[in-house]
Amino acid sequence: MRERVALVTGAAGGIGGAMVRELAGRGWTTAALDLGPAPDADYAVGADVADPGQVAAVVRRIEREMGPIEAALCAAGHYAIVPVSDIAWEDWNRMLRVHLGGLVNVCRAVTPGMAERGHGAVVGVASDLALAGGDAEAHYAAAKGAVIGLVRSLAAELAPSGVRVNAVAPGPTDTPLLPPDSPWRRPAFVQALPTGRLASAEEIALAAAYLVEDGTFCAGEILSPNSGAVI
Repeated sequence: MRERVALVTGAAGGIGGAMVRELAGRGWTTAALDLGPAPDADYAVGADVADPGQVAAVVRRIEREMGPIEAALCAAGHYAIVPVSDIAWEDWNRMLRVHLGGLVNVCRAVTPGMAERGHGAVVGVASDLALAGGDAEAHYAAAKGAVIGLVRSLAAELAPSGVRVNAVAPGPTDTPLLPPDSPWRRPAFVQALPTGRLASAEEIALAAAYLVEDGTFCAGEILSPNSGAVI
């Protein structure tokens, strides 16, 4: 059987790491792009997803050494709770460079080859905050909203070539990205969720893997596994 190669950005994090493990369990060969270590991946490269030159070089290296990238899952990102009046311009820019710019850089590097081969899947990671907004989370929600706009636009552009672009928009998820003092971990909030609990990174990874493997009819879809926080 031909090896299927998947690139996962943010693979050192909770959701990115879970994506690597989920795809590996389905027989994929996984390549990780992250500033930190990603021990679960078959192949890991340290790079800044916000730097287009670094991303393009990593993609060329992976495809030279492992084969064509057939799926790209873009989970790299960071999170902060800051009132809008206190957000420094450099923090606005960094949020956009990593979340939106990271997805753009990956898509520009991998989708031409996918289109040439006539198939491929890209999954971005948005957030339920892009759908409903959040108190003191303006720059994060804005960046994730931009991810949704990009995903839907690229889906319309690339679907005729056989490349499917979709996204997951998780709600509060039990990962290290959500600090212990986060308002989304407060018992009153968690108990008010229809499911009564936060989602797990593994559940978000399962939704992403569905878009890669089974959701062949999906293009521009936004799956939001959010424990019922946004219905």
